Amino acid sequence: MSAFLAVVAREIRLSLRHGADTVAVLLFFLLAASMFPIAIGPGLETLGRIAPGIVWVCALLAAMLPLDRLFGADLEDGSLDHLLLCGLPPSVVAAAKALAHWLTTGLPLLLVAGPLATMLRMDAEAQPALLTGLLPGTIDLSLLGTAGAAMVLGARRGGVLLPLLVLPLATPVLIFGATAASAAATGLSPTPHLLLLCAVLAAALPVCLLAAGAALRSAAE
Repeated sequence: MSAFLAVVAREIRLSLRHGADTVAVLLFFLLAASMFPIAIGPGLETLGRIAPGIVWVCALLAAMLPLDRLFGADLEDGSLDHLLLCGLPPSVVAAAKALAHWLTTGLPLLLVAGPLATMLRMDAEAQPALLTGLLPGTIDLSLLGTAGAAMVLGARRGGVLLPLLVLPLATPVLIFGATAASAAATGLSPTPHLLLLCAVLAAALPVCLLAAGAALRSAAE
């Protein structure tokens, strides 16, 4: 556990040193979402109805921005070999990376999503369902992104392959998350959709970490 926490702390310190990456993620999230009212007009009914989808799509795209550096920088400077020799299984190293990615990317997106939903005229009664869904949803995105980043590690044009790999896998997360908020806005219960999000998280947790660990082991060899 101490080694795991040490790896997480290392990743957070590196993220703080490159704080512009987190700022860029938040700015992209806000700017991308602000383009929708300009494109479709400021109609309150239309904008409020599609606001959950806007927030989720922008959160998905923003969470992918720092993924190319998740393992790439460690591979370039040789730190990846040291991480794999620290006594932790590769899957646990991937778990530490995923946790650090969520803390420095997913959590800030979650904190900004509330004011952004208000800006998009989303129904206040639906915002708790949106934020509740974003909690497991952003963790899902971090896990999927970690697995994808490990799989394309060392590949030519990995930055192009990464979104092509992660975006289709993240589609169920996007559907369940946006539908939960939309259901709450229409007076229906968002619980079934939120439970499906948790089910996706329960399935992604072992599968993504094992896949990422195997990919890291292969890249190191």
